[in-house]
Amino acid sequence: MVKFLEGQTVGIDLGTTFSSLAQLNAEGQPISIVNADGSTTTPSIVLLGESGHVIVGPSPQRVAVEPPENVVDAIKRQMGNKNWFKEYLGKKLTPEFISALILKKLKQDCEQKIGPIANAVITVPYYFNDLRRKATQDAGRIAGLNVIDIINEPTAATLAYAWQRGELGRTDIGAKEKTIMVYDLGGGTFDVTVVRYTPTHFRVLATDGDVMLGGLDWTSRIVEHVAEQFRRKYSSDPLANPETKLLFTQECESAKRQLSAKSQTPVNLYHEGKNLTLSVTRGDFERMTADLLQRTRDTTELVLQQSGVDFGTLDEVVLVGGSTHMPAVFKMLEEVSGKKPSRELNPDEAVAQGASIHAAILEARETGGGSRMAQAVIKRLRSVTATDVNSHSLGIEITNPQTRVGKVNHVMIPKNTAIPQKVSQRFTTNVANQQRIRVRVLQGEVPDTSACAVIGDFQITNLPPNLPAGSPVEITYSYEADGRIKAEARELTGNRTAELEIVRDSGLSDAGLEAFEALAREYQVE
Repeated sequence: MVKFLEGQTVGIDLGTTFSSLAQLNAEGQPISIVNADGSTTTPSIVLLGESGHVIVGPSPQRVAVEPPENVVDAIKRQMGNKNWFKEYLGKKLTPEFISALILKKLKQDCEQKIGPIANAVITVPYYFNDLRRKATQDAGRIAGLNVIDIINEPTAATLAYAWQRGELGRTDIGAKEKTIMVYDLGGGTFDVTVVRYTPTHFRVLATDGDVMLGGLDWTSRIVEHVAEQFRRKYSSDPLANPETKLLFTQECESAKRQLSAKSQTPVNLYHEGKNLTLSVTRGDFERMTADLLQRTRDTTELVLQQSGVDFGTLDEVVLVGGSTHMPAVFKMLEEVSGKKPSRELNPDEAVAQGASIHAAILEARETGGGSRMAQAVIKRLRSVTATDVNSHSLGIEITNPQTRVGKVNHVMIPKNTAIPQKVSQRFTTNVANQQRIRVRVLQGEVPDTSACAVIGDFQITNLPPNLPAGSPVEITYSYEADGRIKAEARELTGNRTAELEIVRDSGLSDAGLEAFEALAREYQVE
């Protein structure tokens, strides 16, 4: 059961380059709430100033006058990375904490418009593994939010799409199914998802993506292209200087956006008293980034194959994410699908708005919606259900059955399996008189264990004496709809068992979370 606290309930898109917050209003419309600058999106950039003075979402002009070591951007790409931290005022700030500062800024700005915010649904890329999802949930708690759920970005976009079309929750218009593909290319991550839905039920058929592919990579190609011309002309590397690189990347980001509307734009690079201005055409830009676009096309075609759907039976291809503004994206999808992609949703706001719809669905079910929403809206929200799939395979580390040497990942629950799901398989002990059995729970698709994420580790101990090699062991995995993963191991000779429950909100320890919560309260966020 979801626990709600007293206060407003919202949906938040915690993005790589921009973040936003939305709420379903009393009339059932998802509304993006403007920040202190009057914008519905806030740059996901953090400036760490003196004496705990932090600026979130600064203007490019403000970033330009700051030392590069004080600027933190694209922190979403580091979520779940336990080896990343930023030294600041004698403390090591983790990705969860940096993200919490962004969430804190969104929260305090929007509270000026709608009142105290208590509960939030936060979005993540579908392809985020459990470690990244835990980190996102921890960031919300550090920011002072009661995170009632984590929702996948394409699922949120689908909710926004169906709601905007007047279909979601409508029990009076029949149960005809529609199948759509959500192509979500953001600033730093990419997902493509096939969803089949009726007005009252959503079912994800397949998904795939890349958490290290997004608009930042398109910008980097312009940076490298112009910098290479500078090196050839002046025999000097402008990117070796952090300040030059930061300022020039900002200029190239602006140029990339201009090329979505113009056929060419000038790019200026100044370094060590030397200047180079190049005119970059849209054709140049599309050629230098063709391989990045091809990666999204390959993923798109793979997901369709895995879903059992072809382009001919799709009702719509829906564009989400700021990077879908690039004309090459629209053209590629039109070529490969044979239909014009839909720009019906605002690509920059749809995910936060979908999250706000999901938040309102949970609120309507758990609290009755209170007096904030009209009864007709609450009735529609209560009728909506969803079936999700797991975005990563769930496996167990075993001795390589082919060579009997080394360890491999044996998949128990493959990716794109409908959840909840439960499966049991039998294995055997490796040696005679084995004293303990160790179970390592992995997330990943490949046999190579080093390429998988270890999300759990437990042991059966005190096995029966003189247990022969090859004694049977039964392993049971269950993947719950709420994201919980349970693993149980049972040694069948002596009937000894051990189990593990992996709860998404257990990323940082309680002590670590409390320390970061206290630290966040100390920082003045502007």
